[in-house]
Amino acid sequence: MVLKFVTMKSFYAIITLFLSILTADLQAKNCVACTPTGDQTTYGTNNTWIGYAYQGRTFTTYAGYVTEGSPASPNFDESFGGDNVSYATSGCPITTENFAMRYKLTRNFTNANYQITVGGDDGYRLSLDGGTTWIINNWNDHSYTTTTITVALNGSTNMVLEYYENGGGNRVTFSLTQICTGTEDQTVYGTGNIWKGYIYQGMNFDLYKGTMAEGSAGGPNFDENFTNSGNNNTTVFNTSACPVTTYQFSARYRLKKTFTNAKYIFTIGGDDGYRLSLDGGATWVINKWNDQSFAVASYTAILNGSYDMVLEYYDNGGASRINFSVASSTLPVTLLSFDVNAVTEDQTKLTWKATNAVNFDHYVIQRSTDGQTFKDVHTTPFSEGTDGLTRDYSYTDVYAYNGELYYRLMMVDIDGRTDYSRIISLKLHNTRNIKIYPTIVDNDVFVETNASLAGVHFELYDMGGNRIRSQEWAILNGRQQVNIKSRGNLSAGAYIARLTDGHTILAKQMILVR
Repeated sequence: MVLKFVTMKSFYAIITLFLSILTADLQAKNCVACTPTGDQTTYGTNNTWIGYAYQGRTFTTYAGYVTEGSPASPNFDESFGGDNVSYATSGCPITTENFAMRYKLTRNFTNANYQITVGGDDGYRLSLDGGTTWIINNWNDHSYTTTTITVALNGSTNMVLEYYENGGGNRVTFSLTQICTGTEDQTVYGTGNIWKGYIYQGMNFDLYKGTMAEGSAGGPNFDENFTNSGNNNTTVFNTSACPVTTYQFSARYRLKKTFTNAKYIFTIGGDDGYRLSLDGGATWVINKWNDQSFAVASYTAILNGSYDMVLEYYDNGGASRINFSVASSTLPVTLLSFDVNAVTEDQTKLTWKATNAVNFDHYVIQRSTDGQTFKDVHTTPFSEGTDGLTRDYSYTDVYAYNGELYYRLMMVDIDGRTDYSRIISLKLHNTRNIKIYPTIVDNDVFVETNASLAGVHFELYDMGGNRIRSQEWAILNGRQQVNIKSRGNLSAGAYIARLTDGHTILAKQMILVR
């Protein structure tokens, strides 16, 4: 006879296994014995959801129902007693592992906008038409997350909230709040030089909040920062109806204005996106619809008659500013022609002819790489023509760029009034290569180019923007050496080295001096 002994640890393991088998058997017998209650179709009322519980994620094995919410509010947060435990229903219990819930509630809404937030671990979805469509649909495995929507509701609504769990945490939440919105007709145009502005929370005109006015009887020009001069994302701006937070919001201004026959210059500035239409929003004559720090764009046109102007703006954080100005142009000069031609692979020659100049001062050549944002390149003073009337001008622009370049002339009279030429463009294929190296420097910096350049300036700046070294070459070709410590000590640290040809930055490099 052989005696076998087991350790106390093994004994407890055997007892635990036996009890788990017995418990599972009893649960199975109880599941067979219990009777599910509830018809699975009835909707809750009076803010109280009826939730139908199912073992399994496909709503096939019905167990019974529960309730959520209260007469005061339909909001609830349910964790089902924990992970992988027994959860009681009106009929049979379910195990909180691999199960599903279908909540139903009929609610009568007053005509307003509502914010609904649903959360879950795992999948959840919400319907406002009895389960035909899902206005929120996050039906996949994930840790607890939430989805928020804003929706206009009015009258009796059959809400269905479905949820399933596939392991790990068990939680489903629902939150409903009525939010303040404006009620005005958002298609009405302002008149008498006063814009009618419609303000929205959300960058795509999402939630209408109310109106504001811009401009005055004397003119439509304005500059608005929405009381957010400190670039604070929590600043609140009051409209005619509801306040808007000046973070991720938008504005649509409308003005019907009659222009007498003349040339007009429109100038718009904004941080972030803005665009201007003269035909009610069908087309945009200025379109800078992107995130940006404050930038300005202009448009010039001859107008005559009534125009439906629409100015749209959005903010995505930081500064909140939009401004508008329009002025007629009656400069005492006539531009007869304005052309551009390629001289070399990276040089363009601009030529123009003007006449009838009286009290005229100068021209400013402006360049752009996108056809919208222009920078000053060169100023050409006015000079009398050989016959006292007509004068030819030219300027050669050296700019290392691959692609389309755009140019225009700004014409300025002695009183400071300005006008703009048409925009002209030319495509360049630049093969010039300019380098400043190395990036970590002891004494010498090298400048290298594969093309011959005239009048090149080397400048060294500290990080505060102060120029501390400079050198000039009448002709730069190949490699040149610059000893940056040749005129006294230079403290170790970061500096900016820059090459220019007098008006254009050819290369720029941050270097570290040891």
